[in-house]
Amino acid sequence: MKNSNWIPSLLLCALCACSSPSGDKDLVPPEIFPSGESTSPLNCQEFPRGGFLPFSYVFSDDVELGSFNLEVHNNFDHHTHSTEAGECRQDPVKQPVHPWIFNQDYAIPAGKTSYEANLRIPIPEDIDPGEYHFMIRVTDASGWQQLRSVSIRISGNEE
Repeated sequence: MKNSNWIPSLLLCALCACSSPSGDKDLVPPEIFPSGESTSPLNCQEFPRGGFLPFSYVFSDDVELGSFNLEVHNNFDHHTHSTEAGECRQDPVKQPVHPWIFNQDYAIPAGKTSYEANLRIPIPEDIDPGEYHFMIRVTDASGWQQLRSVSIRISGNEE
């Protein structure tokens, strides 16, 4: 029986080590919001090759934001990421020849719980026109991530 006296103490220590006040950890992922009238890109929006794609969204987090990432890739095979409602006009499936590939990380100033991101992204003139996905990822300081994907169209001179 002498050896069993330490079991309640061990259990109490284990419980104390595993519990923490709710304010110690960030358990909520960040959010991505439209930025009102200037929100861009929107689902099914079209942009010309050689022009600019304006980006305007608001990010928020309950504790602290970290960074965001913007990615553009072709949707010539009609795959989906299912974050926006509604279908856009689709061209027949095609093989990419010179698709636009864009992937850029952006820092958010330390200590921010809300941040309005506004950028102008140049669209190369020599890319394949057609359907693309514009992916928005925001990560908070704790590593939680939120994703939003919109379908866009890049128009060419021949369209």
